[in-house]
Amino acid sequence: MFDLISEYDSRILAAFWVTIKLTFLSAIGALILGTIVAGMRVSPIPVARWVGTAYVSIFRNTPLTLIIVFCSLGLYSTLRWELAGDSIKDNNYWWAIIGLSVYTAAFVCESLRSGINTVHIGQSEAGRSLGFGFAQNLRLIVLPQAFRAVIAPLGSVLIALTKNSTIASVIGVGEAAFLMSEMNENEAAVLAIGAIFALGFVVLTLPTGLFFGWLAKRFEVVR
Repeated sequence: MFDLISEYDSRILAAFWVTIKLTFLSAIGALILGTIVAGMRVSPIPVARWVGTAYVSIFRNTPLTLIIVFCSLGLYSTLRWELAGDSIKDNNYWWAIIGLSVYTAAFVCESLRSGINTVHIGQSEAGRSLGFGFAQNLRLIVLPQAFRAVIAPLGSVLIALTKNSTIASVIGVGEAAFLMSEMNENEAAVLAIGAIFALGFVVLTLPTGLFFGWLAKRFEVVR
């Protein structure tokens, strides 16, 4: 195993760096989109609630592999929706981020909606008595409390996103799983290669879990 690490050290680090970037950028996109969809799901407008519910139902029940392949082959290769010039590699990278974002946003939405449900209705009524509209009430009163209530679940979603980033390898994005597949083809050491990449993902996800656990305790809402 150490011989493999010595031989592929720079490529392994580069692959996990791509994984980190995929996770970080997708997490930002999922958080923004998931917050919007959560707002739609609790909106007083029936059409908005219907669209939010449909979004969650569709993307939670669609395989991530299918979403990413559709983004690459359908939106990019067939419809020619280019995000990064003519480079296939760069376009697939950004389409992988979009696929991961829209998929993970459904889980962010549900986590956040559960946090919204923990906010006492009197808080919203107090906001309305001050003249706040729905959007103001949600932004200034409800969401800050909801986020504090769901820090730990959002951490679990981020950990799942880190592991789900391996799906990007199906469209040729050079992250950790892509390199692992290449090494398995070139080296007769399946167990050692698997151990290397398993350890790499533990290094990525374990600190994340511990950090979000600490945040949850630090900012826990006492009710």
